[in-house]
Amino acid sequence: MLIVDIKHVDNGSGGSCARLFCQLLNNRGILATYRQRLKNSVIYLTIHYNLLTNILKSMKLIINIPAYNEAEVIGKTIKNLPRSFDGVDEVLIQVVDDGSKDGTAGIAQEAGADIVVSHTTNRRLGATFNTAVENALKNGVDIMINMDADGQFDSREIPSLLKPVLDGTADMTVGDRFKQGSADGIPVIKNTLNKLGAKIVGIFLNTDIDDLTCGFRAHNRETLLRLNKVNGFTYTQETIIDAIGKNLKITWVPVTVKYFEGRQSRVVKSVWKFVNNSAKIIIKAMRDVRPMKFFGIPGVIIMSASFVTFAVFLILYLPDLHVTPYRNYLFTSIALLLIGMQFLIFALIADMIKSNRQLTEDMMYQIKKQKYESKN
Repeated sequence: MLIVDIKHVDNGSGGSCARLFCQLLNNRGILATYRQRLKNSVIYLTIHYNLLTNILKSMKLIINIPAYNEAEVIGKTIKNLPRSFDGVDEVLIQVVDDGSKDGTAGIAQEAGADIVVSHTTNRRLGATFNTAVENALKNGVDIMINMDADGQFDSREIPSLLKPVLDGTADMTVGDRFKQGSADGIPVIKNTLNKLGAKIVGIFLNTDIDDLTCGFRAHNRETLLRLNKVNGFTYTQETIIDAIGKNLKITWVPVTVKYFEGRQSRVVKSVWKFVNNSAKIIIKAMRDVRPMKFFGIPGVIIMSASFVTFAVFLILYLPDLHVTPYRNYLFTSIALLLIGMQFLIFALIADMIKSNRQLTEDMMYQIKKQKYESKN
């Protein structure tokens, strides 16, 4: 516990100081238990030390922009970013240059980026996100906004993403381009595939997912500490699935996105290659997050098919008790039963692996928390 003495300068000023101090507590939304005693114009306020620390600590926001050969647009994107937001004391702009060959990093610095981190080679968007998170935590970030470098997202919508995080109603907010927001000029095939992917993953995870691939999102510090490093060519799907698996609160916020005609995506070189890579990432993530469901449901379905096949065999066999004409039904039933049992065994093994992985992730969370708190 910490005792704070506020002494008067002249008669009656002590009460005024106390009222101002209590108003500060209320304005910052900090709940405190205090005892006020007026004696010789000395005010005694008793509060928890960590609550006072929260009052004095500034809220730091980093707006992260991954960039690869974006020299033509990165400067304009940075200059259009607001530098102040309600509830935020410090705003920094961070650019992670993923091995650009056109001088993107230098232009970003000239345009006003506070932090520029460069990869020596193009390591793709997943590795760029890992670098962004690590560097943001090193710089003592409380909230990290992620947005694209090409100006497709409207920076005036950043407060909408920030509000649920600042209010504590969400650990992570994600832009919704499809359900309530709008995606002007998005190709039909991309629009259809994104909606389909979000629907399938949402059904599997028993969660409403409005947009699975939008890169316009906000993360609080706790989310950045808990998310696993991503290994794929992108991070968008994997981090949402990972956050759901860790029971982090995600809120989708309607945003407006403008797709520029004729612009080549830095991530999607080929639609079918994108679908293939995304499917691999989604399947692996769902396998790790819901292993019992991932292996158990197919196992139950296959075993049910085995029982149905065996029932057909019995119906045909019992009247004349001849096995040979109907042995294919019997063999099929046995094969399906064995395959189904294998899937159930895989489910149990994968669930044990998940439990061990959760213990490892909890240890890594504590290590990261101590590591980055000691630096700030």
